Amino acid sequence: MIRELKTFVCVARRGTFAAAGREVGLTQSAVSAQIKNLEDTLGVTLFDRTGRAATLNAAGQRAVALAEEMLQLFGRMGSPDSANDFRGSLRIGAISTAQTGILPQALVALRSKAPFIEASLVPGVSLNLLSQVDAGELDLAIMIKPPFALPKELHAEVIAREPFVLITPSGMQGDDPRQILSDNPFIRYDQRSFGGRRVSQFLRERKLEVRQTLELDELDAIVKMVRAGLGVALVPMAGLWLEHAEDVRVIELGEMTFFREIVLVSKYLQRHTPLRELFRSCVVDALPHRR
Repeated sequence: MIRELKTFVCVARRGTFAAAGREVGLTQSAVSAQIKNLEDTLGVTLFDRTGRAATLNAAGQRAVALAEEMLQLFGRMGSPDSANDFRGSLRIGAISTAQTGILPQALVALRSKAPFIEASLVPGVSLNLLSQVDAGELDLAIMIKPPFALPKELHAEVIAREPFVLITPSGMQGDDPRQILSDNPFIRYDQRSFGGRRVSQFLRERKLEVRQTLELDELDAIVKMVRAGLGVALVPMAGLWLEHAEDVRVIELGEMTFFREIVLVSKYLQRHTPLRELFRSCVVDALPHRR
């Protein structure tokens, strides 16, 4: 019956038997058969079926919350009694600043708490990592929160908020961010990236016109360009550049400060698995404000 409950929750989240079948690896008819078996066992109808759509009725809405709870309890039945009981692999995706920031300490903690887990790290940009988690190629990913709603089968938890600052060559004068941005060449955080979209939104909302000279996705590379005197930039307080922040001038934005949010993304139905929860605790403990 656990299999039917998983399929039921998946149909409830995806909205059609066909979409749920693609996620769980079953044909539409097999999904339909499992749902009918569950409804026959419970003695209630769970969905109102109209065309291709499957909409939860009152009984289904009540049942789906209970089904999720039962699946969580079932998952806990297999929870290891100790760290040494954890076995298997964990495929972790991460943006570059997470790789050089919180992940080293988090992975050291994970190895200490679960020495028999084989962790593999996959680098990438946020959009690609999101697709890989969705496709099941990654177990979870640390990435920038997307500027759009996630698919229902994915779960994202905000683990950090990173403020943006204005950086300039070390010898540049002036303290007004607006004036500096207007008067100097601008090195832009790639507008196609999730973080770069936050910069574009900030400039648009503040009605700031800039003279773009370069556009890059790699934060440390942006800082190197600023350090070389090619322009100024808006970047988050994250990455290796913070270890050499004295090489550039860092100007806080005050009341204009905006943020990018860092999230831990995983499959919705796997958000409470013991290994995912263990890794989450290692990541949270590695965050700067926890040190």
